[in-house]
Amino acid sequence: MSGEQAKVEKKSWGDSFKSFSDARSVTMLLLGFSAGLPILMIFSSLGLWLREAGVERSAVTYFSWAALGYSFKFIWAPLVDKLPLPFFTSSLGRRRSWLVFSQLLVVTSICWMASTDPSLGQSALNSMALATVMLGFSSATQDIVVDAYRIESAPSSMQAILSASYIAGYRIGMLASGAGALYLASYFGTTKEVYQYEAWRNTYFIMASLMSIGLLTSFFRPEPKQHSENAHSHTNKEYLTFFCLFLVIVTFFIFSFYNLGTPLLVLKAKLKELISNKALVSFIVGSLRLVSSLFLTVGFGYLLGKTKIVNTEMIESSYIGPVRNFFDRYGRKYALLLLALIGLYRISDIVLGVISNIFYQDMGFSKVDIATAVKTFGLIMSILGGFLGGALTVRFGVYRLLWWGAILSAATNLLFMILAKTGDNLAFLYLVISADNLAAGLASAAFVAFLSSLTDIRFTAMQYAIFSSLMTLFPKIIGGYSGGMSLTLGYPTFFLLTTLMGIPVLYIIYLCQKTFKLTQKTP
Repeated sequence: MSGEQAKVEKKSWGDSFKSFSDARSVTMLLLGFSAGLPILMIFSSLGLWLREAGVERSAVTYFSWAALGYSFKFIWAPLVDKLPLPFFTSSLGRRRSWLVFSQLLVVTSICWMASTDPSLGQSALNSMALATVMLGFSSATQDIVVDAYRIESAPSSMQAILSASYIAGYRIGMLASGAGALYLASYFGTTKEVYQYEAWRNTYFIMASLMSIGLLTSFFRPEPKQHSENAHSHTNKEYLTFFCLFLVIVTFFIFSFYNLGTPLLVLKAKLKELISNKALVSFIVGSLRLVSSLFLTVGFGYLLGKTKIVNTEMIESSYIGPVRNFFDRYGRKYALLLLALIGLYRISDIVLGVISNIFYQDMGFSKVDIATAVKTFGLIMSILGGFLGGALTVRFGVYRLLWWGAILSAATNLLFMILAKTGDNLAFLYLVISADNLAAGLASAAFVAFLSSLTDIRFTAMQYAIFSSLMTLFPKIIGGYSGGMSLTLGYPTFFLLTTLMGIPVLYIIYLCQKTFKLTQKTP
């Protein structure tokens, strides 16, 4: 172990970009594609399929809940860290076994969805819902393993390059399952007016076949060497009991969340009398329902722990140990400072991003303009920004790129102020999208490298899962109010406010840089 020096040794531009041809970088590009492919098969592509099949809009939106696994993946990350899989682990190793297992579950889920025609009634819709939930959780599990695999495969000095490659692959996967799936469905003959189940079936089967890219990568790439240390310290029976307890707790959470819906309807009705903003009322009640369910589940889990059904030492090492380790390594004061940086770093662009599509429509841009400029051109620019951020981080160091990423992410929001005044100006929209996505890609590459440097190799999956969940939690909560804020303040003032949100982040980076040296892990 060694610290990142205050003055980073500069590498040549050739060496920086040459790092992208490293086998580990190519591996992360391919695994990133495998990780990015499923997400839009839950959101945009599935939503269009269900609408064409005649499913009510209110029912369609419920399917987005299948992606909750991405927000709470830290809950079962310890299982991925600790639980050996029969046959898989002995044949492939600790990380690759979970990679292959989760990818096979993703393929199975997509094929299950492809084999279900949602137009056939409620039973078919229920089957589709179960398949979608399975896809959400298996895809989130794949993300946990890929993050751990990336961190353990290379030293901190290379994490920015691997992060950029992973982000690029992830975006390409999203493009394949988003625009690519819609193109295929249209090619096979389905339209809003004439629904063709076979077209969507074929499309989803093709998407499932594309997962072979990730599967082959997982089979043929080597297992990270760090796995030999402290991999499994309990018996298979203890792990199995632990897994069953996890399933019981998840079931309890679903049960409590479902049953809290009816009592909270009364509260929702009373709040609507006091608050005219219906979106705000729904957000408050929904948040209260979620927090209450989590609180009850934590209490239920605590009581189960007291029964000593499961080895308490295992719970300690799986859940409490990674958190305690983080605070022990950095101290309470500085650990909280790091958590503040993690929770706030992306606040400027995430809060703006929640309302960006509505803003484009309000400015008079057509759906074709938005699809071309924002979804396609913007995606390309974010990939370029990611590669640029990775190369710059290798050349100048993580902290310097954290600074530039934070500054640019906030400053580019000022361009949206100008766009709000110019209105329907397509050329300026492309300029804004270029700057915004380049900045976002650059910031993401540097920030993921920073997060990777904070993890302890003994708790990689759990700690990084916590970091990545915290990274978007607070910004998304604030983003829930973005509609009301932009309506009250007007778009120009709202965009100025999102820029100002980035100023405290700069001060936190200054304090972190003054206090910490990043650990450099050796592969």
